[in-house]
Amino acid sequence: MRPSSPLPAHLSSAPFTVHEARAAGLSDGRLRSSDLASEGRLLYLPAGWDFEIRALARALSAATPGAWISHLTAAVLLGLWLPTWFRDCRELHLSKPRKLPPVRRRGVVGHTVLAFEQEVMELDGIRISTPARTWLDLAGILPLEDLVAVGDQLVRQPRPGLEGRMEPWSTLPELHEMLTRHPKLKGIVKAREAAELIRPGADSAPETFLRLALTAAGLPEPELQLRIVEADPYSPAADMGYRAQQIAIQYDGGHHLTREQQSRDNRRDETFNGAGWRYFKFNADDLAHDFRRAVVQVRIALQSR
Repeated sequence: MRPSSPLPAHLSSAPFTVHEARAAGLSDGRLRSSDLASEGRLLYLPAGWDFEIRALARALSAATPGAWISHLTAAVLLGLWLPTWFRDCRELHLSKPRKLPPVRRRGVVGHTVLAFEQEVMELDGIRISTPARTWLDLAGILPLEDLVAVGDQLVRQPRPGLEGRMEPWSTLPELHEMLTRHPKLKGIVKAREAAELIRPGADSAPETFLRLALTAAGLPEPELQLRIVEADPYSPAADMGYRAQQIAIQYDGGHHLTREQQSRDNRRDETFNGAGWRYFKFNADDLAHDFRRAVVQVRIALQSR
């Protein structure tokens, strides 16, 4: 038995569709060779391929006309924050409009939905739900606080030069418009509640959880990205705080461990302390305990001011 001819380079390292195979001149017999595995209708995997979600999502959307990547898979491809238990999920979520037959593929979670043209876009050659539509779809999966954290990420202003974009993924009016368009979607009640809690200014999910912990405990809602000199864009800023009481609050995540970031943090800390502010820093240990210590300390500080 003759060995199979080598696959073209562009088909040997990633999933591909039968249409790509035909364009490359592969016969039906070649597609049945032992170095290829069928991943359902119109889709093939080269032997030894290591799972990579972007490549599989691209091939899957190409092999399913009219469909688009959605829900958790869209969130991963967009780079949105997700709870740790969802980040390594290998199930792919694929949505189709109601006029098409439902998705039935191994390893694929199919959704038949009502979606409008402006709610689907193309990202690196992949048809995918927009960030705002992805957030709405996640309302049927994520707990409320996590949904707020994703929403905060969508509406925050990106930092020029660091994130490859100048504008937020979405805006609060766009999210509210999404709610209006889909009043009967699964999770819509939760999405409405989350939309009322989303605020521009949180740079990470823990910052969102800290703010929500403070307000859930009955404390006033803090101002986000609080600068000592409000109108000065170069003035040192804390993650949140209370200007009238001169209370500043900072969450130190993993990126604060670098030498450069620690130097910047020290200068910021000294500035706030030198100006007479009460200054609090919390970290992952506080997050693990639902910020209970943070709530107590901030409450006492507010009462003393």
